[in-house]
Amino acid sequence: MQFLILAACIALAVAETAYPAYPATSAAYDKPSYDYTPQPYSYSYAVKDEASYNDYSHSESSDGKVVTGSYSVALPDGRTQVVTYKADSYGYVADVKYIGEAKYPEYKPASYSPSYESPAYPTSDPTY
Repeated sequence: MQFLILAACIALAVAETAYPAYPATSAAYDKPSYDYTPQPYSYSYAVKDEASYNDYSHSESSDGKVVTGSYSVALPDGRTQVVTYKADSYGYVADVKYIGEAKYPEYKPASYSPSYESPAYPTSDPTY
C-alpha cells in the first residue's frame, strides 16, 4: 500500500506540466559600432609646487595616427628625467635622458639629545 502511494506521488510530480519555452527576445537596438576615426589632439600641463617638492610636466599631441610627446620630472637626487616618446602602428618608442648630476650627500648621524627636560620628582622617605 505504501509503495502504491509513493509511486502515485512520483507519477504526479513527473506528470506535472512544464512551463512553456519561449524564444529569446532580440535586442531592441543595433549592435554598437566602435569604428571611430582617430581625431587629432594636443594637450600639456605643468606642476611646480615648492612646498611639496612637486615639479613635473607633460605634453602630448597626435595627428590621428602618430602620438608624440614628452614628460619631465624632478628626481629626489637632484636630476631631472626627461622622456620623449613616439607611438604609432609600429609600437611605442621612448628616449629617456637625465639632466644634471646626481647628488648624494654624505650621511651624518644626528646627535641624540632629549627634546625636553626630565621632570624632577620630590623625594619622599618611606613610611613604615
